Amino acid sequence: MLPFASCLPGSLLLWAFLLLLLGAASPQDSEEPDSYTECTDGYEWDADSQHCRDIDECRYRYCQHRCVNLPGSFRCQCEPGFQLGPNNRSCVDVNECDMGAPCEQRCFNSYGTFLCRCNQGYELHRDGFSCSDIDECSYSSYLCQYRCVNEPGRFSCHCPQGYQLLATRLCQDIDECETGAHQCSEAQTCVNFHGGYRCVDTNRCVEPYVQVSDNRCLCPASNPLCREQPSSIVHRYMSITSERSVPADVFQIQATSVYPGAYNAFQIRAGNTQGDFYIRQINNVSAMLVLARPVTGPREYVLDLEMVTMNSLMSYRASSVLRLTVFVGAYTF
Repeated sequence: MLPFASCLPGSLLLWAFLLLLLGAASPQDSEEPDSYTECTDGYEWDADSQHCRDIDECRYRYCQHRCVNLPGSFRCQCEPGFQLGPNNRSCVDVNECDMGAPCEQRCFNSYGTFLCRCNQGYELHRDGFSCSDIDECSYSSYLCQYRCVNEPGRFSCHCPQGYQLLATRLCQDIDECETGAHQCSEAQTCVNFHGGYRCVDTNRCVEPYVQVSDNRCLCPASNPLCREQPSSIVHRYMSITSERSVPADVFQIQATSVYPGAYNAFQIRAGNTQGDFYIRQINNVSAMLVLARPVTGPREYVLDLEMVTMNSLMSYRASSVLRLTVFVGAYTF
């Protein structure tokens, strides 16, 4: 019992006893430093240095892409092609195409970047942004039948004079005689050929021949000058292309009259000095004119194709000529 316990009331005696117990249980020295300062946000107390130390928030991976630690704070950064979202931590894709991407023609946005593309007829330059025209004509000589002309972003096919473009690349002869785009007079006949036309006189008969139809001349038997001449000359015209594959059948000759017991023979009477053609007889009444060698135009042949009719029993011999004018075009089409 305390020395003064007899002098204290009961309640005070109990409080004095409790205070004595608490004083005995408490240490003599506090663990807190003599001088303690509460750290602000972004800092933590360093017991060793007895100072507030910056917290490296980046170690907690608050940022989606990159984190930059700052004194008492941190900042999130995004990779190229992204920008910070509303929470300043996540990164969202940037649509560079809407922000003036340096694409010359077409821009396609992709995740974190963009791609430049070119319109048809152009190719992407090595810088990845600009577009260069493709010279399609330099890639192949078969794009156009005659001439290929390169244009910005495309190409076009052109045809020579006397031809028109068929579809996109082929050339087709213009029939000036059919379209009326000729300058032949009423006394002339228009003859079309590959790449042009010719005006020929309607009456092409030369003495002693007389005209009996538009293209047929007859040598009268009553005229002494006709005794050694073919009895008739028929005028025909045709056109072929240059460098045609050979041998090639080009024109068929057909007898218009057949006499009993008569034999017909066909030959090239004139105009074949270089041997570019020959005759192949099919039967007694027909034969084929054959191109023997490739020919290059523009060129013109006038061939007298003769049919000789013979009858040995009647000692009969007569001939007629088909005068064929062959126009060779300047091109292979």
